[in-house]
Amino acid sequence: MSRRAPAASITRDETPQAQRLDLWLWHARFARSRNDCGEFIATGHVRINRQRTVKAHAQVHIGDILTLPSPDRRTVMVVRVMGFARRREGAAAARMLYEIIPEIDEKHRE
Repeated sequence: MSRRAPAASITRDETPQAQRLDLWLWHARFARSRNDCGEFIATGHVRINRQRTVKAHAQVHIGDILTLPSPDRRTVMVVRVMGFARRREGAAAARMLYEIIPEIDEKHRE
């Protein structure tokens, strides 16, 4: 019989301060599987706060800006991390994890 100290309990109200990039992309439904997310990151197509990353274990925080190819792979999509999920939910819940930052038209920038 082993005597171990009780594990620290985590309340459901506690939100994580950071999450793995591949896990966050999967929860936010940017790919069908977590493995696909890892491969997507490994190709160097994802940036966190303008820094290219090839590590699936890179940490994202609330407020981070992610730059990644749009689903059609023709343009770039810029999103702000707005939250984390403990498990993969439906599309409506996944959409709450990020905010799309619209492109600024060059002629309106002054």
